[in-house]
Amino acid sequence: MSKVLVIDDDRSVSEMVYRSLEKIGVGVEKALTSERGLKILQESDIDTVLLDIMLPGTSGLDVFHRIREFDRKLPVIFITSGTDSATAIKAMQLGGFDYVTKPLDLPALNDIVEKSLQTRRLMNTPVALPMSTDGHTNSEAFIGRSPAMLDVFKSIGRVAAQNVPVLIRGESGTGKELVARALYQNSDRADESFVAVNCAALPDALLESELFGHEKGAFTGADKQRIGKFEACNGGTIFLDEIGDMSTLVQSKVLRLLQQQRFERVGGNATIQTDVRIVTATNLDLDQMVKDGEFREDLYYRLNGITITLPPLRDRGEDVLALLDHYLHYWSRQLHKPDTEGISPPALELLMKYQWPGNVRELQSVVRQALLNATGPVIVPACLPAEISKQDLTGAANFENTENDTGLNSDLAHFVSARIAEDSADLYAETLEHMERFLITHVLQFVEGNQTRAAEILGITRGKIRDRVRQFGITMDKTVAIEE
Repeated sequence: MSKVLVIDDDRSVSEMVYRSLEKIGVGVEKALTSERGLKILQESDIDTVLLDIMLPGTSGLDVFHRIREFDRKLPVIFITSGTDSATAIKAMQLGGFDYVTKPLDLPALNDIVEKSLQTRRLMNTPVALPMSTDGHTNSEAFIGRSPAMLDVFKSIGRVAAQNVPVLIRGESGTGKELVARALYQNSDRADESFVAVNCAALPDALLESELFGHEKGAFTGADKQRIGKFEACNGGTIFLDEIGDMSTLVQSKVLRLLQQQRFERVGGNATIQTDVRIVTATNLDLDQMVKDGEFREDLYYRLNGITITLPPLRDRGEDVLALLDHYLHYWSRQLHKPDTEGISPPALELLMKYQWPGNVRELQSVVRQALLNATGPVIVPACLPAEISKQDLTGAANFENTENDTGLNSDLAHFVSARIAEDSADLYAETLEHMERFLITHVLQFVEGNQTRAAEILGITRGKIRDRVRQFGITMDKTVAIEE
């Protein structure tokens, strides 16, 4: 269980935080003084600190400096009164993760804490560049012996220590975030901050504010000054995922930052100097987007200091077996199934034939599902998801007459054919929505409506889960279903 330390002399604040975080499965340690808080840090494994900016006899900034001396990678979220924003901004410029104001907005606090815990994981999880499955302790280890993956490892080794932008390309689920983390952990910035931002997960206006910050009054709802990721990450590394989804306005500001390491907050005139290394990733064809005028050519060449291309899993041959072995060991321990003996020959044959459209991320999910479905020590074909267990002799997945428990038709080919027959003029968007509705509903049903757990499985925020629940009319009383 992840653990948060609250350092605040107000017992009521600590108690509120404890009750709120308990609901999302996060443990809480409480300290009324800075001395007690620092002692807990030395004695316990803490993943995030909530620190009151005004403590008796000392400043939160002084405590923050002592925490940074103890662990530079530990996220610190400041708790401030309404008049303390300037001090909190100063703390964030020094490396704080975020800040919240009193009275506390507990749902918003939970979201910030979840982000900080994810950041802690990103910065602390080691990347196993040696191609070995020994130990099986890391769910996100780099596993691979194929020539294509050896080339990826070599590229990381050559460029990690160089302060140049890196563009990571590859299909969804191939491990682009792992490459970004490997570059960070093997660079001379490894002791500084690492921040990941998914450019596709935020609307254009919010993305600009998230990256560059904003001044008070810059737009409706901007009731105070806000520090952006580029400013807070000064000296560290920022990973911009799904860079192809960035608007042209944000593209122009990122281009200037790359050229001059300077920018202005939204609604501000003051030029801010920063020093960040930018690593970007995309699964889109940026070359074609440049030709179509959808992505700035000058920015593309700036980002493309060097390109690392991740191969899809279907092209990695013997790596599938190594990955199955790795995740079987890892998830059998995580799911408390120590008696697991392995995968039966028929099940292994099906797994090796499968084309893995979701790449490594899908493989990990399949192994976890198979172990959850297993009633004995051996994984047999019946334990595997239908798309794998019902493959025909050629290895192509057979979805005929399959339907998920929520009533959604899982035959994508049938859906596409039906829409074509109805002369659809927006088939791409309709198909994406069909797939997303199926995926989110299916996962919510699996976790019995637990949105926090669903967000962890899907790798998205709880806010996005809530938006899709409303958009798709998903109801969650005792069962998860789509409203007719």
